[in-house]
Amino acid sequence: PREQVLTATLPEGMSSRILPTWDEDLLLPRQWDANGHARGVIAPGGWIAKTDPDGKTWEIFSVGYRNPYDMAFNADGELFAYDADMEWDMGSPWYRPTRVVHATSGSEFGWRSGTGKWPTYYLDSLPPIVDIGPGSPVGVEFGYGTRFPAKYQQALYICDWTFGTMYAIHIRPQGASYVGVKEEFISRTPLPLTDVTVGHDGALYFTVGGRGTQSELFRATYVGQESTAPVDAHDTEFAAERAARRAIESSTDVKQLSAALQSGDRHLRYAARVALELQGKVDEAKVSTAEGIITKVAGMARSGAADDKAGALQALYQLDVASLTETQQLDYLRALSLVFIRLGAPDEAWQKKFSDKLDSLYPANSITLNRELVQVLVFLQSPTVVAKTIALLQQPSGETESDLGALLSRNSGYGGSIKAILANQPDKPRVAYALALRNAKAGWTMESRKAYFEFLDQAKQWSGGNSYRKFIQNIDDEAFLNATELERLAIEAAGARKPFKLAELPKPVGPGKEWTLEEVRTLAANGLKKGRDFKNGEKMFAATRCVLCHRFGGDGGATGPDLTQLAGRFNLEALTEAILDPSKVISDQYRAHIIAMDDGNVVTGRIVSETENFYTVVTDPEDSTKVVDLQRSKIEEMQPAATSLMPAGLLKPLNENEVLDLLAYLLSRGNPGDAMFRK
Repeated sequence: PREQVLTATLPEGMSSRILPTWDEDLLLPRQWDANGHARGVIAPGGWIAKTDPDGKTWEIFSVGYRNPYDMAFNADGELFAYDADMEWDMGSPWYRPTRVVHATSGSEFGWRSGTGKWPTYYLDSLPPIVDIGPGSPVGVEFGYGTRFPAKYQQALYICDWTFGTMYAIHIRPQGASYVGVKEEFISRTPLPLTDVTVGHDGALYFTVGGRGTQSELFRATYVGQESTAPVDAHDTEFAAERAARRAIESSTDVKQLSAALQSGDRHLRYAARVALELQGKVDEAKVSTAEGIITKVAGMARSGAADDKAGALQALYQLDVASLTETQQLDYLRALSLVFIRLGAPDEAWQKKFSDKLDSLYPANSITLNRELVQVLVFLQSPTVVAKTIALLQQPSGETESDLGALLSRNSGYGGSIKAILANQPDKPRVAYALALRNAKAGWTMESRKAYFEFLDQAKQWSGGNSYRKFIQNIDDEAFLNATELERLAIEAAGARKPFKLAELPKPVGPGKEWTLEEVRTLAANGLKKGRDFKNGEKMFAATRCVLCHRFGGDGGATGPDLTQLAGRFNLEALTEAILDPSKVISDQYRAHIIAMDDGNVVTGRIVSETENFYTVVTDPEDSTKVVDLQRSKIEEMQPAATSLMPAGLLKPLNENEVLDLLAYLLSRGNPGDAMFRK
């Protein structure tokens, strides 16, 4: 029910450039992250605020981020931010890569927890200027003042800590906003970048380090024949469109805003809607085009009351959806969804009218359209949506992740989980269809139930991020519970539904010993140059139980950090110390806490999410699905644990060759062709 939806309120004394009635705005129920990350974290997600030098007045400027670690203004005063991904989502249709966004006044970028992340085409959000890919965003800086060729003086430099890569983002104006192209600028293994700045000497300075790694300062200069004379950094192209957007952002002229609602420029339509919502004047807008009607209805849903629903539905119903462009159809479906989400579910008559209207469009020739149509038709309880969607599940979509191939070219040693996903890619459109179809109550037959669970069994075999397979299992579980008791018995009897089971862990050959740090380092000094066994290293990763807590190359647990790119951040000395003395340096992100409750119970575990009222705690480091929600008001004391969740003595059962193979495996980034494995 709408009244039970969690919402975040604007803190007292803080204003906002976007109407602060933010919401999850999800038509169908979301699944929280399968490993508990950010469970209970709700809209607006991450945000950027404007404040005065004394920090006394605060104004929300832009929302809907995961973690915009750093940002920079260009020469024209336009703001750009580098936002983080949720790497555990990789392989899923809701995965959003790290990306650079143009953070305009009142912008919303649609980050929502779990499966709820908005696609970039939602009309009540804005798209990135460029997707980067998996990584950990850190410092950013424009190249103004560098003694570089003109193209690089105007670039935005962004740093990725995880994969040791600095990108030059070449930004060009397009309409009222911008688009960007990424270029790998600097990379090395390891190179855990942290920040970048331009020096008075025209060089680019950057730092590396963090989490116990060696800190270093580097200086980058240009050597070549191209001119490095200073250039005018101001953009004249599309300057009028950007000026129009800024005028609309602060306009109170309903006539001007009505015209902008009907613009062919998405950013102008967005700015006009936000301005009308803030002023409570959406209903005063006069529109006649499809773009204008659709955008106005979205604004009515976001800022209106339940008695606006009939008018909003009538306005949408009168439009000929089949004659609209694909972009307009996507906007139409989003506006219709917002009416149902914000103003209430339709009565039986409207439900049938819209179900009949949209049924003829599904399935479409567009994967993107099908993703939206299946959600709306499931919500409307279409009698045909199950059969049509099962047909889509039974045929590969043909969509592949071409960007992953580009990521692999970053450096020769780059393998790991990205390579594993590329070799065994999930069919993301079909996963999206299955996610929506789990909510369907009507239209099932025994054959369609069996086909649905058979697809999920297939999906469990694909590779993805830390949470991927558990997400698929959760989809399976929810859909199974939605079936009738008779259907459940038949599904299990037919063997169409196979519960997820962890394979039995292998055992080392040994004999082991009480390894010291000095012994391991001495052994590795010469033993890692060649002749190691990749497969045995993989086996030892499981035998030492590392696989239960850590992901490597596409498989493993999620309570500890993904180790696939470990070699990009740690050298041999740091790695051996982390294994032999895990409590010496404990990352805040993975530190356990000891929590005493007022009923006398003591809970020890890692906090994976926190809200105003609850902490979500993983209590078993070897099983990230074992979580408890602790009410904050009932906590008497909470202290960070002095010892790591990672136990000492992991190498104790291993012999010399097993130790060396494990170390080589961890340092290889999952690449069996690494020089360490040459005979």
